[in-house]
Amino acid sequence: MGTEVKAKKAKIEENAGEITTNCAHWVQRKKRFCKMTVKTGEKYCGEHQPAIDTALPVQDEASPNKTRIPCPLDSKHTVFKNKLQKHLKICNARDKGDTPAYIDKGINAGEVDSDAPDYSKLRINELADEEFYGIVARIKELYTKYVENKIASLEFSHKLLDEELANTTYGPEARKHLLQAAALLGVLDNDQQIQQCTSYIEFGAGKGQLTFYLAQLLETIPDSQVVLVDRMSLRHKKDNKIEDRTLVHRIRADIADFRMNGLELLRRSKRCVAVSKHLCGAATDLTLRCITQHVSDDSNDKTPNTGYVLIALCCHHRCDWQAYVGKSFLQANGLTCRDFAVISKMASWAICGTGMSRERRRALEEQSHTPTEIIDANKTQRLSLSERERIGDMCKRIIDYGRLQYLTEHGFEAELKYYVARDVTLENVCLLARKTREC
Repeated sequence: MGTEVKAKKAKIEENAGEITTNCAHWVQRKKRFCKMTVKTGEKYCGEHQPAIDTALPVQDEASPNKTRIPCPLDSKHTVFKNKLQKHLKICNARDKGDTPAYIDKGINAGEVDSDAPDYSKLRINELADEEFYGIVARIKELYTKYVENKIASLEFSHKLLDEELANTTYGPEARKHLLQAAALLGVLDNDQQIQQCTSYIEFGAGKGQLTFYLAQLLETIPDSQVVLVDRMSLRHKKDNKIEDRTLVHRIRADIADFRMNGLELLRRSKRCVAVSKHLCGAATDLTLRCITQHVSDDSNDKTPNTGYVLIALCCHHRCDWQAYVGKSFLQANGLTCRDFAVISKMASWAICGTGMSRERRRALEEQSHTPTEIIDANKTQRLSLSERERIGDMCKRIIDYGRLQYLTEHGFEAELKYYVARDVTLENVCLLARKTREC
C-alpha cells in the first residue's frame, strides 16, 4: 500500500469521531475506500458496519439495537440482527429461483478427480533436477513428434477494418487489437463462414470488440445474429454501440455453466459458429466441451450444431486439470496430472521467460548494456532465457495439440494456425476446426 493511501487511512482514523461523508472501509479489490455515504456520527456505511455487538438487552422489536451480524447468505456484509428475516428476503445473495434454462451449474467444467492432488502451489524452481530435465525432455520429444513444422501462417485481414487501421491517432495497444480482429474476420470470410441463418457465439466476449465489427458484416446478411457469452458485467461495451439491436444478444454466464440447447435464441438459426478473440486458459477447454457434448435428451430440441470453431488462444498457464479436454492425449504419452501442472506453469515462459513484465523487460533491453536484472534472473535459472521462451512455446502447443485430438474424437477436423505476426502479439496462434462428421 502506498504512502498516500496510508496517509488517507491515518486521517480517517484521526477524524473517526467527526462527521464524515464516505465510508472508512478499505475495498482491497479496488484499492480504494468505499464510496458509500454514512450517517452522521458513523464511520461505516450499512454494508460495511463491523459485526460487533454493542447492544443493550433488547426488550422488544421496537427497541433500538446496534447488534450487527454477518449475513448468512454472504459474509462479506453485515446486517442488524433484529432485521435479519427482513434482510434475507431482499438480499442480493439470495437464491432468486429464476435461473434461466441455459444455465446448468458445472455442466462444462469436467469431471472432478477426487484423487488428483492440488498442484496450484507447485513451484518449478523447487523441482529436483531429475524431474525438471525429464519433463523438459518429454516436452521436446512430443513437440517434435506432433507439432514441429505443422503450424502454417494465415495472412488474412478483412477490408472492413482498413479505415480503422489507417487511423494514425490510435496507439500501439488499440492498433494491436484492431489487427487481431481484422485477421479473425478475414479468416471467417476466407472460409465462407459469413452466411445467412447463422448464430455466431462469441465465447469470453469481454467488451465485445470482435462482435462490434462482426455485426457490421451481418447488417446485409439475413437472419443472422451474434450471441456474446461472458461471466462479467463490464462497462463501456462495444456491442452497446450497435444500432440494430436484433443483431446482438449478450448472455451473462460462466462458460462452465452454459448449456447451448437451453438458449432459445439459437433455435432461430440453421447453424452455429463459435468464435473468440483470446479465450483465456481453461475457458478454451470449457468452450470446447460446451460445443461438443450433447446435453439434451429432448428429441424436439432444434438447437443447431456448431459446425465451425475459430478461437484465438492465450494464457495457457491458467489451464487446469479438471477442465482440460486433452487428458487422454497426455496420459497416452505417459504424462500425469503433476506433469500437466508443470507444463502449464512452464507455458508462461513463452511470454515472459524472466518473470518480469513485458514493459519492464522492454525498458531494460533498450538500455545500452545488458540489463543487470536480466543477467541476475538468468543466473538463478537452469535454462537460459532463450531456452525458457522456446520451451514455454512448446508447452503451449502441446496443450493445444491435446485439444485438437479431443476435437478430432468429436467429429471435427482441427488445426493450429498463426493468424497474425508475432510482432503484433506473442499470443498469435488460433485453433480452427470444422465439423466433418457426427459422433
